[in-house]
Amino acid sequence: MAIYREKDIFERRNAANEAKKALLERFKAKPAADDPAVLARQAERKAILEARAIREAEKARLKQEKLAREAAEKAEREAAAEAARIAAEEAAAAEAKIREAEEAERIARLLADEAERKAKRDARYAARKARVGRQPPGFSAR
Repeated sequence: MAIYREKDIFERRNAANEAKKALLERFKAKPAADDPAVLARQAERKAILEARAIREAEKARLKQEKLAREAAEKAEREAAAEAARIAAEEAAAAEAKIREAEEAERIARLLADEAERKAKRDARYAARKARVGRQPPGFSAR
């Protein structure tokens, strides 16, 4: 069985010093700002950012076009709906006029029929009066 042994202060200090040296070496090994590889990476990043900006601008333009197109379609639908409503109102008004004319015609027919019945009744009454007035003398009507 292995016994766990803690590192003493000297071992920890040496490990920290080695880590610092490694970090310093890595920093020194870092290429300079005018290194062709660094410049190439910077150019690549710049190209990516420019392409992203172009895509975002295109996306915004397409969105604006879509919103404008939807607004135009909505206005067109609303205009069509308004035209249909006006046409329906005109049709309803025309139907109402036709119904009113039919009702007036029916009333006129009823009045004409009533006048005709009254004329027939008056004629019958006059005929009866005429018959009653022509009876022979000595005939009494009971």
